[in-house]
Amino acid sequence: MEYNTTRSKLLMPEYGRNVQKMIEYLVTVDDREKRLKQAEVIIELMGTLNPHLKTIEDYKHKLWDHLFQMTDFNLDVDAPYPCPTPEMIYKKPEALPYPQQKFPHRHLGKNIQGLLSRAMDEENEETKQGLTQAIGYYMKLAYANWHKEPVHDDMIKNELAEITGGKLAYETGGYKVHFEPTRTFKSRNNNNNNNNNRNFKGNNQGGQGGQRNNNFRDNNGGGGAGYGGGFNKNRKFKNKNKQQ
Repeated sequence: MEYNTTRSKLLMPEYGRNVQKMIEYLVTVDDREKRLKQAEVIIELMGTLNPHLKTIEDYKHKLWDHLFQMTDFNLDVDAPYPCPTPEMIYKKPEALPYPQQKFPHRHLGKNIQGLLSRAMDEENEETKQGLTQAIGYYMKLAYANWHKEPVHDDMIKNELAEITGGKLAYETGGYKVHFEPTRTFKSRNNNNNNNNNRNFKGNNQGGQGGQRNNNFRDNNGGGGAGYGGGFNKNRKFKNKNKQQ
């Protein structure tokens, strides 16, 4: 029995232990042509075990790179693609520069900076005020997303004046954001309750009507049977009297 502690390191687990054993044997083959044919067979097997690689453009190149990587770049065959180097495979990507700017009002997002600079640089007063109203409306949306409660125009006006140093003045009443989740929830519940009550009343009325009809039928049937039974008994009684 073989234990994992005695086996060689599994270089690429997605291909499995058996493929790695085939590749380990492939390196020991002395005949160059035979080694190339067996390498091509292993490439086909690797593509069958991982069919999602076939969706990649030029996936055979990727499979050959994996084969060379699993042999620790020691496979000597006339492959259709050159053998890669460890530096090419294990090269780390360059770190992306992270913005280090500090913005005190992070709940408004980074794009608000560009909007504020565009509005403050505008020379036309009418256009500048329109941009200011649009920025105030955007601030209302951001505040409603974070706090889930109604937004007051005075608060937006004071905050915008604080951010811009008094250069932009928001006019109250320009744009309005209606956020009433509690009222909407209640109205939906009331509508559902009303529909349920109507269905309940309809079912009760239908049930009572059905019971009344059934009772009426039972009474009629019982009465008819009673009268019929009495009538038959009277006829039998009369017939007995006649015979006597």
